[in-house]
Amino acid sequence: MDFTDSYESWADAHAFYGASLVPTTPDPVDPLGAQKADWTDRLALGTPNGHLLRRNNLFDSLAAGGKLHLLHVTHALEKISKDGSLYPSGGCLVGSIYCAPLTAADQGWRPHNLGSYILTREAPAFLAKIGRPDHQPTPLIFELDLTPQAYQGLAGVDYLRLGSIHLAIYTQLEYLLSKAERNQLRETVVSRVKNSAAFLALAAAVAYQGAVVEPAGFLRQLDETIPRLPILGYIFFEALSEYAMLHSTSPRTRRLAEIGEFDNWLYKELLFAVPGMIGRFDLARFRVPDLGAALSAVDPTLDADAAALYLTARVSHLVAARLFTPGQVPDRWHHTKWEFDSLAPQLGPLLGHLIHRELRTYGRSPDFYFYFDQLKALQAWNYWNHLDIPVPFNGTIPKGEIGINPAYPDLKYRAWRADSDEAGNLHPTEELDLTITPRLVDLRSTLMRNNQWAPAAA
Repeated sequence: MDFTDSYESWADAHAFYGASLVPTTPDPVDPLGAQKADWTDRLALGTPNGHLLRRNNLFDSLAAGGKLHLLHVTHALEKISKDGSLYPSGGCLVGSIYCAPLTAADQGWRPHNLGSYILTREAPAFLAKIGRPDHQPTPLIFELDLTPQAYQGLAGVDYLRLGSIHLAIYTQLEYLLSKAERNQLRETVVSRVKNSAAFLALAAAVAYQGAVVEPAGFLRQLDETIPRLPILGYIFFEALSEYAMLHSTSPRTRRLAEIGEFDNWLYKELLFAVPGMIGRFDLARFRVPDLGAALSAVDPTLDADAAALYLTARVSHLVAARLFTPGQVPDRWHHTKWEFDSLAPQLGPLLGHLIHRELRTYGRSPDFYFYFDQLKALQAWNYWNHLDIPVPFNGTIPKGEIGINPAYPDLKYRAWRADSDEAGNLHPTEELDLTITPRLVDLRSTLMRNNQWAPAAA
């Protein structure tokens, strides 16, 4: 899969934001075309905070050009300083240095609320969970010079759209595994899909046929299927996060909306309520057994019944749009031939997501998985460099997650260690001599998935 072959796939994996895209013209060839256009309008124009999908702090920073300031949180400053290198990681930003925006304040730099949550609550909780409460996270300030040729549009990578890319990369690299390993992997993935056909058929009926289903039953079946199809945990998390950020009318959410920020604390608090999530960040485990109790604990302005209706429709749409091959409408589930090569034409993205997930823990494949993700990062860097994107962002929804493209050839930057003041603003204290290196770090060494010091029982 060379760059020519992968270019269109990577273009399809990005969400292109901008006022000109709202409202959207349906694609007559796409069976979900009209539905996608309806969702675009519904989210942007029919929710209390939908205007932030078109104009927000993150987009304003990118559009301003010139110098861009970003916050990166690390737990390993000593190692970074010793090596003189900072490596990107995989995840929602594929192969970027994970950051959040900074805004100039009267004194210092004000972190985006996403960044302040990671720095003051999330990172310390993770470090405490793995038995290193003494190992404090360190804020780093990056100053980037955005060159005049940098892409002026707003293209965000949507990791939920990477299923076809995952499948194509596996097809290219599968002969690094033995025949027995390949057969076992295929059988495992097919079995997961086969035993989840009831939920997939239900979601397809809602998305394609407008079937009316009882939300409680739908969410219960979703919850039961997540362990077999881990990608559903990611879809559920993104849909619930989207609902909370778009529909909250709390004083805090309104205050943040006035400065162009989605309220990230809403879904962060939901995330931390999931047992076992702290210290082992894994959205495949994201399950909310009691939606009403969870929402009322986080934000009383969110209506649980409305949320259940929304999630039933939204999750069904995302299952059809992200897990089924574009243009295909899987049906006649009872007549399905449960073989890998037979499923790929209609369910290729789902198979790709499952393989990508399976490879993390499959036999000797943790090492194989690194090269799988490294090739994916190379393709992403190639696409971003072709489009002149130095700072990609998470395009599932522009909630403030932004990355530094480590392979951008004209990347000009400076970095400082920073300290926080009483107001939470950051102040640079020591300039660092470090190089952003385009080579993925092992996920096991990253802050949010770091199990390096975790007790075996974790």
